[in-house]
Amino acid sequence: MSDLNLWLQRLGDGMRRHGATIRAVQWAVVLFYAVLLVVPALLPLPSSQARLLDNLTLLAQFLFWGIWWPFVLLSIVLFGRLWCGVLCPEGALSEWASQYGKGLGVPRGVRWAGWPTLAFCLTTIYGQLISVYDYAQAALLILGGSTVAAVIVGLLFARGKRVWCRYLCPVSGVFALLARLAPVHFQVDEQRWLENPAPRRPPPNCAPLLDIRRMRGAADCHACGRCSGQRDAVRLIARSSNEEILHSSATTLSPWDARLLLFGVIGLAMGAFQWTVSPWFIAMKQSLAQWLVAHELFWPLQDNAPWWLLTHYPQLNDSFSWLDGFCIVAYLGMSALLLGTSLLLLMRLAARLSGDPAQYWPLAITLTPLGGAGLFLGLSATTVKLLRYEGLLLDWVQPARAALLVAAIAWSLWLGYKRLEHATRRPLAMACLVLANGLVGYGWWLQFWGW
Repeated sequence: MSDLNLWLQRLGDGMRRHGATIRAVQWAVVLFYAVLLVVPALLPLPSSQARLLDNLTLLAQFLFWGIWWPFVLLSIVLFGRLWCGVLCPEGALSEWASQYGKGLGVPRGVRWAGWPTLAFCLTTIYGQLISVYDYAQAALLILGGSTVAAVIVGLLFARGKRVWCRYLCPVSGVFALLARLAPVHFQVDEQRWLENPAPRRPPPNCAPLLDIRRMRGAADCHACGRCSGQRDAVRLIARSSNEEILHSSATTLSPWDARLLLFGVIGLAMGAFQWTVSPWFIAMKQSLAQWLVAHELFWPLQDNAPWWLLTHYPQLNDSFSWLDGFCIVAYLGMSALLLGTSLLLLMRLAARLSGDPAQYWPLAITLTPLGGAGLFLGLSATTVKLLRYEGLLLDWVQPARAALLVAAIAWSLWLGYKRLEHATRRPLAMACLVLANGLVGYGWWLQFWGW
């Protein structure tokens, strides 16, 4: 065993032994999360002269959307779902609530594999309609609502478990995709598990309801460390960041993994980050407004919707009309459908050209590095915007964005190239992958450089 893997095994075993300390850290994060989420929503809106260091609302906005979420995504790529198992406040609260709840069985409807995709898409669209990145009330409604739902699910189902995290969390599917890139994971040796060497430890409580013995990869594991060393068959080890994607197959992947990646993480998310700077959005809105005026339909031009339905802060001259709301939903929907469908067709064509149509799902998953990079670029745009409001020039940001985008495209293409290693018509199949990656790259180029 290498020194690195020996050190990682000790780290995993240490996480198991110090479970009480991890729970204490989780409750500290819950408290910090609650303060950042609730208190700013009760304060007056910040003035135009307010700054990060003298206004709690702006500071909370920066910490949530400028630091917290971008670097949670980065942590998933680096360490697997350590955030879920060790730090996530929703997971901690859901598991805690489940200890005192009804402990009902998990209905088949709750276990539907499409819930994370649907929840991610609906949350993303709704967040844009109420400007979740800009206003504390909107953040409290979406994030706080998600937390309340997690607690309610905990009170209903599976005592001592995290049913919310496993089946319903809006970002669970995204985290499962990105965790496949992590260079560390808890590896299970099933043969050693079956041999069941003594002495046995008490069975661990796997909160996300995994079959530990048959666990493969990092996609579903919450990396909490509770099962480390179990039957001397579970160890935290280093691995290649490409391993899980290159060894995936149509039988180990759910169709919803690819759908979430192509239509949600890439298509919908790009539209959500793009619409505020898109000339296409402006042209669509102006054309519709002219048509409405010509037909004497004026009510869609009014901005009288409540803030929890559409952004409505007239004191800051920031209110969405009904037409704004329609255009946002339409733009995001078209972005998801057009880009997602284009990528889907290219992946199907590449799979057919490879001589193995069953390669479709595994080939689609090779876009994971580019999808993750797009999320990071989009969320970190808020970081850059807020820092520039503080007077920081950040001249290095554009070159850094370009480097990250190029690196992600290169990584995704390399994964695709390796997946097509035995393809009958490899050059033609690779051409499809190049076109798919180029299409996504072009979308991000438009946002940061073209427009």
